[in-house]
Amino acid sequence: MSLLEDLKKINTFEGLPEDQLAWLAEHGNEIRLAPGELLVRAGDPADRMFVLLEGEVQFRRDGSFVTTVSAGMVSGMLPFSRMTHFPVTGEAVTPVRGAWFSVSIFPEMCQRMPPLIGRLVALLTDRVRETTRMDEQREKLASLGKLSAGLAHELNNPAAAARRAAAGLSDLLATARENNLRLNTYPLTPQQREYIARFERDTGQRVSQAPVSLAPLEQSDREEHLGAWLEAHQVRDAWKLAPVLVESGVDCRELDSLVAQTGSELLGLVLGRTVVLLTAAGLVREIEHSTARISDLVKAIKEYSYMDQAPEQEVDIHNGLESTLTIMGHKIKKADVAVRREYDRALPRVCAAGSELNQVWTNLIDNALDAMNSNGAGGVRQLTVRTARDPMGVLVEIADTGPGVPKEIQNRIFDPFFTTKPVGDGTGLGLDAVSRIVRRHRGDIRLDSKPGDTRFQVRLPLSRAPQ
Repeated sequence: MSLLEDLKKINTFEGLPEDQLAWLAEHGNEIRLAPGELLVRAGDPADRMFVLLEGEVQFRRDGSFVTTVSAGMVSGMLPFSRMTHFPVTGEAVTPVRGAWFSVSIFPEMCQRMPPLIGRLVALLTDRVRETTRMDEQREKLASLGKLSAGLAHELNNPAAAARRAAAGLSDLLATARENNLRLNTYPLTPQQREYIARFERDTGQRVSQAPVSLAPLEQSDREEHLGAWLEAHQVRDAWKLAPVLVESGVDCRELDSLVAQTGSELLGLVLGRTVVLLTAAGLVREIEHSTARISDLVKAIKEYSYMDQAPEQEVDIHNGLESTLTIMGHKIKKADVAVRREYDRALPRVCAAGSELNQVWTNLIDNALDAMNSNGAGGVRQLTVRTARDPMGVLVEIADTGPGVPKEIQNRIFDPFFTTKPVGDGTGLGLDAVSRIVRRHRGDIRLDSKPGDTRFQVRLPLSRAPQ
């Protein structure tokens, strides 16, 4: 079958005059590919348009799937496209038959085939729209991957601490039961039992209400002094009991009173049970703190993602910034960066898509941390998050003390696929996505950078105008 007859069967060329299609077919070049052969390689000059007649071609960029082109589709360079090099690699996944047309015929094609040019421009518009959507999705997934890694670490630490504390608590309860059984074998008077119970209660209350906080040297001296007292009274494992008793505020005078009430024979059992109860109370507090940390992280995740909430609503800028900082806490700590907050709490709420704004803060903070991390071990590492009222509405500023953005590339940092990071570390889509989200909110983003002081300023209106 001739190329002319093949073109007639494709929707893009359907209904066009036969003489125009004949002219186009004359300038076509046949393509035949076996599975695995390349139609085009990323970086090749964008000098041809492809028409796929049979088979299927899969396009990838940096090893990641982009799209699939099937029989009957037009791809490659299209009229009025500003593409200079193909950004993707196309590989045949089935036997492929098609044709390619050189861009050199585009000027004459515009004159001879105006209806076709309109259809190709529509295809170009659809392709740009789809590429933009997929780039946004890839950037969201990249951001999600970064956040997930940090969150996994942040959640694992308190979860592991709670698990260890629970395991220790189980062992302590067994020891406490054993101590109770041994104490019950002694004929204690009601007054002695009351004194022991009051000693345990008062000691536990001191720890929970006003825990003792000592300098390391003083702590060591007190432990040594109390340990010597316990050994003098033939208390077993004095070295294990002394640190816990010192931390709970117990001193030798208090122990003298306890001996006077219970006698030396019971001292070891009473102190052993007291230490078990104090240690158990400490483990319970650790479990409470750990589970509270997990709860705070889950709350931050829900606030960050606006889970179960409308996509667009009146949002508090500060809540979004705080949830983002919480979620990125692991990377902030790992980078050894101090966070400075300069919030204008009187700011009104902003009508916005909260999850999209949080994506903006995530990208800007992540870039700031990476910039300071590249600054070497020396120098001050400080991330400043500032909010203020602005004539436009509200201002959010993310500043870092990194090396800055060179002046010669400052006008390109919002371009798609432009990145200053090493190959494999950045997609070049983060700031492009930030810019698009801010523009969708009818806002403005600017960069002011010099060595040691880089500031991204995001200005947002208080209300959203119709799209």
